[in-house]
Amino acid sequence: MDIFGKIKEKLSNEFIDIVEWLDYTDDTIAHRFERYQNEIKNGAKLIVREGQTAVFINEGQLADVFGPGTYDLTTQNLPILATLKGWKYGFNSPFKAEVYFVNTHLFTDEKWGTKSPITLSDDRFGLVEIRAFGTYAFKISDAGKFIKDIVGTDSNFTNFEINEHLKSLIATRFTNTVGQANLPIELYAANTTELSDTCREVMSPEFESVGISLEKFYIENVSMPEDLKKEIFEYSRIDKLDLDKLTKFKTAKAIEAAAQNEGGTAGAGMGMGMGFVLAQQMGGMMGGNTQAAPQQAAQPSGGAVPPPMPAQTMYYYASNGTQHGPVSFEQMQSLFAARTINRDSLVWKQGMSTWTALKEVDELKSFLGGNTPPPLPTE
Repeated sequence: MDIFGKIKEKLSNEFIDIVEWLDYTDDTIAHRFERYQNEIKNGAKLIVREGQTAVFINEGQLADVFGPGTYDLTTQNLPILATLKGWKYGFNSPFKAEVYFVNTHLFTDEKWGTKSPITLSDDRFGLVEIRAFGTYAFKISDAGKFIKDIVGTDSNFTNFEINEHLKSLIATRFTNTVGQANLPIELYAANTTELSDTCREVMSPEFESVGISLEKFYIENVSMPEDLKKEIFEYSRIDKLDLDKLTKFKTAKAIEAAAQNEGGTAGAGMGMGMGFVLAQQMGGMMGGNTQAAPQQAAQPSGGAVPPPMPAQTMYYYASNGTQHGPVSFEQMQSLFAARTINRDSLVWKQGMSTWTALKEVDELKSFLGGNTPPPLPTE
């Protein structure tokens, strides 16, 4: 640009007497009004539209702030700037100041989410991991504070620039909130409304500290690994079941399977014998008969007599300081799978002199996993 072009630019900008900003974007939060050497004509008109706030900055210091309306830029309308400049009896034209227009409308449908899984401690399932995502809405509540603390000297501050900071803040505070809530893991997904309201209350003061109002906050989904989901569903079903009835049902299914045994005449005979004994045991269980089942079935003519069925071992266990039982081995296995009992839970059976931790009972050690067989019996 030659010298005459520079003079023309200076003159044309110096005598512009309207200061305004028309926002043609959807993501600009703050825009600095550009003019030649930051010079504004004395008596110029400032036009601030609805959804805007105009902020005057003098040499890095926050000066006057204007809401929607039309203003004549005089000493009377710029009291703080007049004080900073030391104007006592008016000022010469032009004068220098930076003008920022701040968009104060509601920014909606902003996305947030946890970048990595959140680890929580659950009383029944131990350490578990969850993820969450949702939306939020915000607007600028204190334009002066926002310009001073966030925008700085950025001439065109966009939604994208602030969102990265806000999403990090949200993820941190969400993690702290769910950690302190200490809800059963399956209830996080079922109480997203209450959890959303709580998170918004926790986060709002930190947003306000930089001139931003958190207007809405929503948790759309709380997810967890598929294997944990299956475990929770299984636990829920077992928790609703009557374990005694479940055992009787399994016994009936075993009788049906024995009756359908197609392993030949000998196999059929043994299946019928086992089915007969199981039927007697089931009858005793369902009828509440506490007497022992007959020790021998009727001896078939010309055949060997099978040995009597071994008596089923029944166990008692302690949970939350209360004694429960008796339950069968299969029931103990279901209780362990459902985390109602664990390796350190106290158990007792007939023949034991005292209550003993589950991990110390030989036949129950199989619940703990591992492939080491028990020691051979001594003769």
